[in-house]
Order: sequence, then structure tokens, then C-alpha cells
Amino acid sequence: MNKLLTKALPVLFGFFVMGFCDVVGISTSYVKQDFNLSESLAGLIPSMVFIWFLLLSIPVAIAMNKAGRKNMVQISNIITFAGMMLPFISYNFATCLLAFVLLGIGNTILQVSLNPLLTNVVKGKALTSSLTAGQVVKAVSSFCGPFIAAFAAGTLGNWKFLFPIFAAVTLLSGIWLLATPIQKEVPDNHTSSPAAVFGLLKDQRILFLFLGIFFIVGVDVGVNTVSPKLLIERAGWPVEKAGMASSVYFVCRTIGALAGSVILAKVNDIKYFRYNIIMAAAALLLLFFLNGPAAMLLLIGLVGFLCSSVFSIIYSAALKERPEKANEISGLMITGVSGGAVIPPCMGILADITGSQSGSLIIIGLCLLYLVWCSLHLNPEKA
Repeated sequence: MNKLLTKALPVLFGFFVMGFCDVVGISTSYVKQDFNLSESLAGLIPSMVFIWFLLLSIPVAIAMNKAGRKNMVQISNIITFAGMMLPFISYNFATCLLAFVLLGIGNTILQVSLNPLLTNVVKGKALTSSLTAGQVVKAVSSFCGPFIAAFAAGTLGNWKFLFPIFAAVTLLSGIWLLATPIQKEVPDNHTSSPAAVFGLLKDQRILFLFLGIFFIVGVDVGVNTVSPKLLIERAGWPVEKAGMASSVYFVCRTIGALAGSVILAKVNDIKYFRYNIIMAAAALLLLFFLNGPAAMLLLIGLVGFLCSSVFSIIYSAALKERPEKANEISGLMITGVSGGAVIPPCMGILADITGSQSGSLIIIGLCLLYLVWCSLHLNPEKA
């Protein structure tokens, strides 16, 4: 047991690094303020992180067959470390964008390779709980990000000190994993092509499940990004204080994920998805009309709680749809994370047109409407 824990802990710690991509929410507010950006231009910042899930997920999955899972995780650590050091060395808009590009590339490689690496260490019944533990670690990292940014801005004097802190954690993760012997997986001689994987979208059910992943990640990144802006715009909060909204969102999402892991063992997952996403859409609708800080924080947290299990439910439904194509389906669903790159710029454009963050909420609302439709068209009997 101790030997298993010794090998599993450095892998699980990698999920903390995986959570760094979510700091793009509060970072967008700081960068927008520092360089006086428009909403449209600021909306491109999350895209610099999440577009790589569209471009690289499937190529990384194919390359991992030859390079090995542990090596791919270490490559991601090197790229993330370089990205996090860049704005600290030279802080300007260009280096910030490049930092988020490198963070996105590193995070894409990490998300594709870290979950499979855990299967090299943990087997059987313990695997599911270990994967769940990894997601909780990632959620804790997402929750801590805005607090680290506020600490850097308040105590250290500048929010950009966030970057070397994240770089140090990434370096620690890489060294810990390097020092841990993990048995290499048997190489997979089966080759697939990106064209063959994307060809699965010809199946209409796979297509709308893929779009479900695309839009739930868009909701996740969108709410994370817009939450501080709502408090800045409607309540007049400074950026440092408004970062609390992102932390409220992530702590509620973490609680929701933990609750979901217990509830989903007892109830039908599609029905759970359906009830939760309808309530999340209702909560977002209320957010259009309420301006009090406490009410806004409550509704932001509620959306995080209710949407927390949706990704895993859709992901699982896709695997059940075509179990004989599990590897290809997994790569395809991870590609759907690129919704986090597409939705924020749309939010920024509409926010500029409307002159308020209500424009951003409209885009998130449209994403939730699709997810409501998706939940109503999934067959609970297949769950």
C-alpha cells in the first residue's frame, strides 16, 4: 500500500498543475486592466489557452504511443515552466499572450497523458477513486488560483508574482515525478489518424455529445472569466477583491463534484444531468437581473455546483455509445475542451456591442440552452 501511494502521489500532484489553466479567468481581468484592453481583445486571452485542445489533443494521443505517458507529462511540465517564467522576466502584452499559449500547450499535453499515466500505477477498483481524487486536486488548484493572484498583488506588490509561484510548483512536480520509478506501459502498435478520429463525428449522437463537451467547457471557462467582471462592473469592486468570485465558483464546483460522485452511484446519471442543467440555466437567468454582490456570488456558486458533474456524464455517455472505439472517443472528447477557446471571444464581442457583461451572460445562456436540449435527448435507459 505504501509503495502504491509513493508512486501515485507524484502523479496525483500533476493534477494540481493541470488546474493552472483556470487561472486565465482572473488573469484576464488583470491583463485587461494593465494594458487597457477592449472586451473583444481581452476575450482572446482564454483562447490562447484552450485553442490547443482543438489543435493538439489527437496528435498528442497518437505521439504518446511512441514517446510514453511519463515522458509526455514531463514535456508538458517543461513547456508550462517556460510559459510561467516568461511574463515574470519581461512583462508586456506580447509575453503575456505567449505565456498563455505555452500554458495551453503544456496543459493539453498534460490532460491527454496524465490520466492514462495514473493507470500505470493504480489498477482495478482503486482506479476510479484515484481518477476522482485527481479531479478534486485539480479543482483545489483552480480554487487557489485567484487567492494566489490576490496574495501576489497585495502582499508581494504585483499580481505577476503569480507566475514564478506557478513555475516553482511545476518544477517541483517535474522533479518529484522524475524521481519516481513508474513501470512503462506496453507500446500500442495500433495506429490511427486524425481523419479517422474526426470521422466519428458522422455519428449524430457522437456529434451532439462532442458539442455537449464543447459547450460545457465554454460555460465553465465563461463563468470563470465573467464572474470577476460582473462584480467589477455592477458592484464597483477592485480587481483584487473581485477575484473572490472565481474562487467561489471553483469551491462550489469542487463540492458539487464530490457530491456528484456519491449521488451518481445511486441515481441515473442522465436524469441527474437533466435536472442539474435545467436548474443551472434558471440560476444564470436570475444572474441577468440581480446586482447585489451577495446574490451574484450565490448564483455564480450555484452554477458551478450544478454544472460540476456534466463533463464526466457526457464523457461517459460517449464512451458507452461506441465502447469499441474508446481510445478514439476519448481523444475526440478532449478535443471538445476547445470550447474554452471559442466561447470567451464571443462573450467579449457581444459585451462590447451591448456595453455590459450582460452580453457575456447571453452567450453562456445559449451554451446552457444547448446542454438542456442535449439532456432531454439523451436516453436515460442507456445510462
